[in-house]
Amino acid sequence: MLRFIIRRLLLLIPILIGVSIVSFLMVHLIPGDPARILAGQNATPEDVLAIRERFGLDKPLTIQYFMFMKALISGNVKSLRTEKNVMEEILPRFLNTLQLSLVSIIISATMGIFFGIIAGVKRNTWVDNLVMGFSLFGVSMPVFWLGILLMLIFAVKLGWLPAGGKGTWKHIILPAITLGMATSAIIARMTRANILQVFHQDYIRTAYAFGISERKIIYKYVLKNALIPIVTVVGLQFGYLLGGAVLTESVFGWPGVGRLIADSIFTRDYTLIQVGVMFIAVIFVLINLLVDFTYAILDPRIRYGQG
Repeated sequence: MLRFIIRRLLLLIPILIGVSIVSFLMVHLIPGDPARILAGQNATPEDVLAIRERFGLDKPLTIQYFMFMKALISGNVKSLRTEKNVMEEILPRFLNTLQLSLVSIIISATMGIFFGIIAGVKRNTWVDNLVMGFSLFGVSMPVFWLGILLMLIFAVKLGWLPAGGKGTWKHIILPAITLGMATSAIIARMTRANILQVFHQDYIRTAYAFGISERKIIYKYVLKNALIPIVTVVGLQFGYLLGGAVLTESVFGWPGVGRLIADSIFTRDYTLIQVGVMFIAVIFVLINLLVDFTYAILDPRIRYGQG
């Protein structure tokens, strides 16, 4: 297990290098001059040139990249817009995104597993068709459209929930449901598929032959053996929620890291965008590592560091 942990952590190095190169090139392909945006509309060419020299934006891209990596390793990457350490801006926003993602994954995993079990048990019935129709609807629904729709119904028309922002527990309900709708649909489909696969195993037929109740068979034998692929999906989707909350946070005005990166794109804050993307990549890899640990808990036959 220790060898497995060390090997996976060492993999972070090439992953971060690759993410840093891709994010660096992507942000420099964004149209617009950050120096001119920082200087303002009434700035003179001399002012713009001074800002470029100050932040090293007048240097070749290769030199800019190595300057960024040097600052990153030393932990002293400054935002172009605020000139603060970027982690001082990312960490508080990340806690908000983490809160939103946790509530969202709890809702989506609960709904997805529940409806997936029902669809698997009631296979080829109208219940199964209804759940699969809901899953297709959830996967196909654009996040921004669903967010606006829920806002119109529950905030504008009914007045039950706030339309946006962050304050009481009510503020998180609509963005969490919006963010988790597609995830719950994916989990439901995966749960149904694995339930059906386990149902065809010989030991399940034997359990039925011994007269064991269907409820006990489902929860003790079927669900337990179908849980590993479901945990994989839940873990991966949680990582996607952390990194893919940009639209949801923008629609509902949720002060998360996704919205921070989106705002940084508009202001051409290159350093904050790059560090934000790399930070999310690290979190995503660590979540996958945690999912792998969960495998060993669910199935003691799994051993890491072999082969």
